[in-house]
Amino acid sequence: MKILVLGKGKTGSLVAEVARERGHSVHAFDIAENQHASSLTAPILAGVDACIDFTTPEAALENMRAVLSLGSRIVVGTTGWYAHLAEMRALAERRGGALLYGTNFSIGVQKLFRLTAELAKLDGYTFSIDETHHTSKLDAPSGTALTLKEIIQKAQPDAKIEVLSHRIGDAKGEHIVRAQSDHDELELRHDAHTRRGFALGAVRAAEWVAGKQGAWEFREIFDQL
Repeated sequence: MKILVLGKGKTGSLVAEVARERGHSVHAFDIAENQHASSLTAPILAGVDACIDFTTPEAALENMRAVLSLGSRIVVGTTGWYAHLAEMRALAERRGGALLYGTNFSIGVQKLFRLTAELAKLDGYTFSIDETHHTSKLDAPSGTALTLKEIIQKAQPDAKIEVLSHRIGDAKGEHIVRAQSDHDELELRHDAHTRRGFALGAVRAAEWVAGKQGAWEFREIFDQL
């Protein structure tokens, strides 16, 4: 496969490294090389099986519009743009492209999502979420924390769920879900030791989406990897 990585930050650089380790041909653009998606032209994308975006919310939107308008495929690990999700899904469907997005591409976090759905079935408990990331992370709460909150609220529509966000050093990502009653407390926790799990999941997502048309959230398809 030929993969185009958009973003050369910590995660984007690791995505490129993992993709090469898995035998793929990889090219990467940083934001300066691809201002306003200017490098995402038909000739550039013609030979690309999938793009992977780890940029900023603003850049990701421009990148998605360019890639999907040309009927190409993109995996988006960037968060903070979901107010435009319906527009991006419609564009993918209309132009025959493919969009695969997710708040977290770690397989371990996907399991956390499912365990949280089970935990949220408990009656008589109050729920809270605690998340910690590195100081350069732009969005707070994290997309993962918001997904966890959404999962709990699906089972407990009237629940008031406190979300605490911390930005510390180079923290790779920690999420804790707590359920507390008058009698006991349960806790689910995922602590990323490195960013490699996120990068591997994103590359495997690109492998899955190659040749497909449509729009999916990573939670829907990770069992198929």
